Amino acid sequence: GEMTTTLAGEYELLVRGRGGFRLKVAGETVIDSWTPPAGEETWERHITAKRWLADNASIPITLEYVQGDGPVKISLEWRTPSGLPSELDALTKAKTADLIIFVGGISAQLEGEEMQVDYEGFAGGDRTRIELPSLQDQLLKKLKATGKPIVFVNLSGSAIAMPWANQNLNAILQAWYPGQAGGTAVADVLFGNYNPAGRLPVTFYQATEDLPDFNDYAMAGRTYRYFSGKPLFAFGHGLSYTKFSYSNLREPLAGKESLTVSVDIKNTGDRDGDEVVQVYAKQDASTPAKALRSLCGFKRVHLKAGETKSVSIEIPAQALRRWSDEKKDYTTPSGSWTFEVGASSADLRQSVVKKF
Repeated sequence: GEMTTTLAGEYELLVRGRGGFRLKVAGETVIDSWTPPAGEETWERHITAKRWLADNASIPITLEYVQGDGPVKISLEWRTPSGLPSELDALTKAKTADLIIFVGGISAQLEGEEMQVDYEGFAGGDRTRIELPSLQDQLLKKLKATGKPIVFVNLSGSAIAMPWANQNLNAILQAWYPGQAGGTAVADVLFGNYNPAGRLPVTFYQATEDLPDFNDYAMAGRTYRYFSGKPLFAFGHGLSYTKFSYSNLREPLAGKESLTVSVDIKNTGDRDGDEVVQVYAKQDASTPAKALRSLCGFKRVHLKAGETKSVSIEIPAQALRRWSDEKKDYTTPSGSWTFEVGASSADLRQSVVKKF
């Protein structure tokens, strides 16, 4: 096949596999490990080579493989040159800019299963700390000192702790790993061509120290359901260019297999937008060792500026099931249940109690 380069510089090529392999780049053999060392046919090996490659070029590559005694496994990876401007370049350009869009975070090359990652805060693809890399934190502080407004676009596949950025920057956009149309999507949001309505599917914590040891698999202190501290950004959190108010939450109507929760939502801003109405359920406080609350239903609704809608959300009976240690099965506990409705797990506007 062909390897398409985007930057000029030294590329690190990495072949992993069991058995023998040979890599050719532009006709030149750069890795030749066709015969594994004796006794290592079933072991996975990784061998690297570095080559300088031009930018915007299509480089022919050939990877040859012979299976060893173990199962088939072969992969080719590469790391591109950083291509990043120096800190001095960034600060110099920032001083003449109207505003700064800082794209940072982490990369899929850093977080994943069984990866060869040797950076601080990572161990084999596992994250040992959830903070934004300190190098980026330091650069953001220097950019802040220029007095220019800063928008931080964070790229990550998981939660990032960034309390300083939250307190000091003008805006934060969580873009995850957005794919080939990501730049267009981010631009549409930043320029106001699209009014965002995304909501966090995970909790963003303030710091690594907020969490129990990751070798402890108990749920206590983890996720919005069991975390009693103050999160950086709560499960379900998300902002838009308008605001919404909640009113007139009605008592849930019970059907055979579900409940229906109804509430009035008003767009109190001056732009059309979407709200994601979330319903959380929690059991009577006297029930021991249960979740603080659990999402049991949600609905995304579009509202024009100034418009009010009555929103009904159906909650399947299955969403209220809980594991019973005594019965060794799922069951719906009887007693009082509180249903809370709001914009996130930490922004609950109205509540109603229903007994079963």
